[in-house]
Amino acid sequence: MFSRKPRRPKSPDTLKAWECLDQGDIPGALRLLRAAAESAPLAEVALVAGRAAGEAGFDDLREAAEAVAADPAQPRPLYDFGYACIERGVADLAIPALREALRLAPGAKPLLRELVAAYEDGSRHREAADALLAHEADLDDWPDRYLLVFNAVLAGDLPLARRQHALLADPEDEMWRPAQARQRRSLERADAAATTNPLDHADLRGWQYVMGGTVLGTLSPYGYDAGMSGRFAWLQDTYGQCLRGLLALKAVLAAAGARPTSVSLLPDRSSRILGLAAAEVLGLPALPYEAGRADTVVVAYDLNETAEAEQGPEILGELFARTPGQILHEHASCWTDPPAVTPDSVALLHQSATAPWGDTLRVGADGEVERGGPDPRPEPEIAADIVAADPTPDEGDGATPADPRERLTEFVTAVRDTWLQGDRARVRSTGPVRSNRFG
Repeated sequence: MFSRKPRRPKSPDTLKAWECLDQGDIPGALRLLRAAAESAPLAEVALVAGRAAGEAGFDDLREAAEAVAADPAQPRPLYDFGYACIERGVADLAIPALREALRLAPGAKPLLRELVAAYEDGSRHREAADALLAHEADLDDWPDRYLLVFNAVLAGDLPLARRQHALLADPEDEMWRPAQARQRRSLERADAAATTNPLDHADLRGWQYVMGGTVLGTLSPYGYDAGMSGRFAWLQDTYGQCLRGLLALKAVLAAAGARPTSVSLLPDRSSRILGLAAAEVLGLPALPYEAGRADTVVVAYDLNETAEAEQGPEILGELFARTPGQILHEHASCWTDPPAVTPDSVALLHQSATAPWGDTLRVGADGEVERGGPDPRPEPEIAADIVAADPTPDEGDGATPADPRERLTEFVTAVRDTWLQGDRARVRSTGPVRSNRFG
């Protein structure tokens, strides 16, 4: 009796992903599969995804994928596969399956909502908005029309967002009230920001503010016209850049008319160092962080580092709800993995950053690049180096548009009445201003 050979994909792209699995390279296979998901046959995408899921121990995704590989023309298995892909962090693979399921079962709202969720996961907000618009006559206000407004904002289409927001009735279910309030605040911030900024697809500062109420202090001087748009990719930070961020914060506070009476020090080492320097720059006393303290600047170097400190998650939970007069400032904010709470002020946006006192790269005596190891000095000594540093901006590659301090303060003056409002809900999206991702 002849044994049946296992199925293998036939299209070149899915076959390459399959061969990666032959070599035990699940991440490599998924990278190839994501790239092929929009063009390869659904059954073959599911075949490879199912094998990868089985090898990773994700039985829910494996079973859903096997059902689609067996028959890719049934809406329910396609929905189950899409749902499992989103849950397992591979929403790119969900989109073609959910789109096909919606074609086979037009008007099925669970399919539409799951497709929108998959688009949102990849910051594909224009496509999410368009998918909802295609079913506009059948939308429920909550969540469908709310999601249309949400995605229109993040796609940079404010006219569409305002039109649809005007059609939204107040939600009957209390669970939607916080989302409604956030959406109203976002549109109010857009109105304020538009008085000074174009809010086009290059306006990083404007959109950071519209999306989450964050004032961005500085732009990256490298790669602006090569896909970075003012964000950093990999950053080895400097003392001068830390001081420049604190001086931008000082200017923001003055332009907003904010008068904090202290600097609050978070528990992680980098935040304590920067907080001590901030206290010197702002001329305020430095105090250990305390929940509920009013009229204070809470200073973080990187909130994702704070989250890893002892009591860090608890503190971030406390910072979600706003205390009167409390301002949360983050120096280096990760835009590819946004912090659990959205800061009110950010010096710069990065994908990966190393603090000047961290394990930085240097050229050794033999001319080779090596790690220098963390700076072991006491925190006040390192903070003093920040205060004494030269804050002159890096000239960069000359492609980033001029961003004088006056432009920042003009912006803050325009938006000050809408700043520091509401909670600090996490903003996962990059919004309308896209940047290249690496790694």
